[in-house]
Amino acid sequence: MAPAGRPGAKKGILERLESGEVVIGDGSFLITLEKRGYVKAGLWTPEAVIEHPDAVRQLHMEFLRAGSNVMQTFTFSASEDNMESKYFEYVEEAVWAVEVLKESDRPVAVTMCIGPEGDMHDLTPGECAVRLVKAGASIIGVNCRFGPETSLKTMKLMKEGLERAGLKAYLMVQPLVFHTPDCGKEGFVDLPEYPFGLEPRVATRWDIQKYAREAYNLGVRYIGGCCGFEPYHVRAIAEELAPERGFLPPASEKHGSWGSGLDMHTKPWVRARARREYWENLLPASGRPFCPSLSKPDD
Repeated sequence: MAPAGRPGAKKGILERLESGEVVIGDGSFLITLEKRGYVKAGLWTPEAVIEHPDAVRQLHMEFLRAGSNVMQTFTFSASEDNMESKYFEYVEEAVWAVEVLKESDRPVAVTMCIGPEGDMHDLTPGECAVRLVKAGASIIGVNCRFGPETSLKTMKLMKEGLERAGLKAYLMVQPLVFHTPDCGKEGFVDLPEYPFGLEPRVATRWDIQKYAREAYNLGVRYIGGCCGFEPYHVRAIAEELAPERGFLPPASEKHGSWGSGLDMHTKPWVRARARREYWENLLPASGRPFCPSLSKPDD
């Protein structure tokens, strides 16, 4: 399938989802811009929108070229309330937000920072989903704190909760790019590697293609990423779901499907890697012989 840009017709998000269209979200802003030298770790405040607007605009353009349909404003941690409290680890707070947003007469999408254990008041993901939909949310799901595999487990529990209650909503997932099987209830912030030693946990582009397919098969139609998700990870989502969307993103012009571009390499053993089976079955090494596979989360 050749890259064909994106369809020209402008449709609202609910119109897209109602038609069965896959909506691809954006990726990482704070962690990516911190690595690029535009954000200070700690409170993770987004002053880069004022100090370095070109850097923020460039990242938005990269996500757009990679296949994003929706790019969120870079305003996370921009309010005093957010700096002083944990936001949306409690479904009660998320419900308040939905109730206020419903007054705007616009579609409400809400995601929570929870894993399979549920919110910080021990409400299950299924119960959280039910409360959000009853409050009026049209799109619900999870974002941040946990990696793709863990986040999809949470999404499955949310979906099952809605089905038991006889409720329906569109599902949305935007996980970390990091593998987090060893996280506690607070997610990756409790890992000793957070935030400056997480690179060994980064998912490969092939991991993300698998995540995108599993999310789609689960019934999730808004699929994106959060902390650590680079444009090439978003491109991986767009490439995996190109058959459903009917086109590839512009960024695929320089990226052969499943490593097909390697067939021009001068080394025969590298040319042999230009196939899907190789990359799907690869178990990548970290190159760190004395490092553990998992960590013990801090209290």
